[in-house]
Formats: sequence, structure tokens, C-alpha cells
Amino acid sequence: MTLTFWTNPMSRGQIVHWMLEEVGEPYETVWLAWGPSGHKSPDYLKINPMGKVPAIRHEGRIVTECAAICLYLADVFPKAGLKPAADKLADYYRWTLFAAGPLEHAVTSKTMGWTAPPEREAMLGFGSYDAAVDALEAMLKDRDYVCGDAFTAADVYVGSAVAWGIAFGTLPKRPTFEAYAARLEARPASKRAKDICNAKMAAA
Repeated sequence: MTLTFWTNPMSRGQIVHWMLEEVGEPYETVWLAWGPSGHKSPDYLKINPMGKVPAIRHEGRIVTECAAICLYLADVFPKAGLKPAADKLADYYRWTLFAAGPLEHAVTSKTMGWTAPPEREAMLGFGSYDAAVDALEAMLKDRDYVCGDAFTAADVYVGSAVAWGIAFGTLPKRPTFEAYAARLEARPASKRAKDICNAKMAAA
């Protein structure tokens, strides 16, 4: 087994779990508990000094951060068809990293109750929560997927942000977001990953 996956079923690891199911290659899952015997254990801190999940090791190389893992897996397993052609790469990278950067920062700031006065919004990478959410909606409004008609690794990451945002109330339930999330949640790989995580949580 050349692909190892460290995760907890109640974590962002669900994003990478979905991506691994889309890739379709064999992988070993290492389930970590929370705390000093799990995600903060000395052994795992050698994998990710931040003590965060998920992480993967592929042929001896460690990758952390969900967006990076999704993009990496699409690169190293091209037969899965999860990386678009060159003419779609601009949207592929742009919106994956938008979701990982400005959108997540905007959502976190709103959730934590952090606000900046309007005259200081230019200092923030996301500007404002409304600006970030509106930009995401405008991108998705007239397309089925981030790169147009074809599903890619970008949709695993962006789609997870949208689905979780709707479920936990950190994104508004706009029709564009709900339709996009429904398309992605209907994918067999998404369902398999959720079933695995749900079974693990039920057994805990």
C-alpha cells in the first residue's frame, strides 16, 4: 500500500476521504482519536507538526491541507480524470484556493464575531463576508461545476465548503448553493465516503 490516509471521521478529513473515493486507488486509513494519544501523539506529530488531520503519505511524500491534498491526488492519479485540461486550469486553481483562503477566512471571521470597520476592509484578503459569498455565488450561478460542465477535484474542495456551510449555517441557503451541493452529494464516491465516516462514528 503506497497511499496512507490519517483522519478522524468528525473532521475535515471527510473532504479527502471523498477525494480518495473519487480517485479509486487503494489506500490505508489510519483513524486517529482526538487528544494526546491520537492527533497530538508524538508519532502523528512527526507526520504533521500542527497535529491537524487529514494528512496523506504517498510513496514516502507527506501532504497536509485539504486543498493541497485534493490537487496533489488529481495530479498523481491522472487516470481518475479529476484535473481539467489546460484551458480550464485557471478556474480550477482560482476557485479551489479562493475557497481555501478568502472564503474560509470570511466564514471563520463571521463565526467568531470578528468584524473590521469598512475603511479597513482593504486589509483583509476576503474584503468582507458578503463580498466573498457573493463572488462564490456569481461563479456557480451559470455552471454545474467549478470548471464548467465537468466535475473535477476543485468541486471536491469547493463543494465540501458549500455543503458544510449550508448544513452548519455558515453560508446562506441560496438556491445556487443548494443545487450545487445536491449535485455533488449525489455522486457515488461522496456517498461511499460519508457511509464510511458515519459507520465509524456510530461504532465509536
